[in-house]
Amino acid sequence: MLRVGLTGGLASGKSTVAAMMRAHGLHVIDADQIARNMLNPGTSAYEEVVRAFGEGILSAGTGSPIDRKKLAALAFQKDKPRVAELNAIMHPAIIAEQEHWFNEMQAADPHGIAVVEAALILEAEADNQFDRIVLVVAPEEERVKRFIARLGDASQGNEHEALRRIAAQMPDSEKQKRAHFVIQNHGSLAELETQVDAVVRSLRSSV
Repeated sequence: MLRVGLTGGLASGKSTVAAMMRAHGLHVIDADQIARNMLNPGTSAYEEVVRAFGEGILSAGTGSPIDRKKLAALAFQKDKPRVAELNAIMHPAIIAEQEHWFNEMQAADPHGIAVVEAALILEAEADNQFDRIVLVVAPEEERVKRFIARLGDASQGNEHEALRRIAAQMPDSEKQKRAHFVIQNHGSLAELETQVDAVVRSLRSSV
């Protein structure tokens, strides 16, 4: 089985590419969904995050789910960012869950292609867990627009929030040096599909 890491910065189009790969028959899992599940009460990651960031991040008091917006506000705060602290808690747990999923895919489809969609593969120095890295890139201006559209609020504060999150991630120029494939997401969906088709064909030739 071929292990593939699908990565890219904020609002670069990873999820769109992941959906296209899934349509091609590749096995795809979203690391963000793994992280969301781990922020639910009852997990060790939940306990560690609440201990580190305080009960102010909870949605409705002690024992309630973590409010991801409150957590993000603390992690990405301008004067004292705590992204590295949050990542140090979450990444080991996410990686362990990914490994469990890879093992399941290996047993079910040993000659298949398993893709993990995750934003911080390279920042977390986790690229050695994959056989191939596929990077999705897009112009910063377009990424900011997508982020704002996702929130449904075009206030200046959200534009600043997008720029702050982008600045907290590794520059695309550095990521491209460590990727096996780079997908340029600055055109139409048809153009994006053409690039994804080519990448999938190349990945299949490696299995």
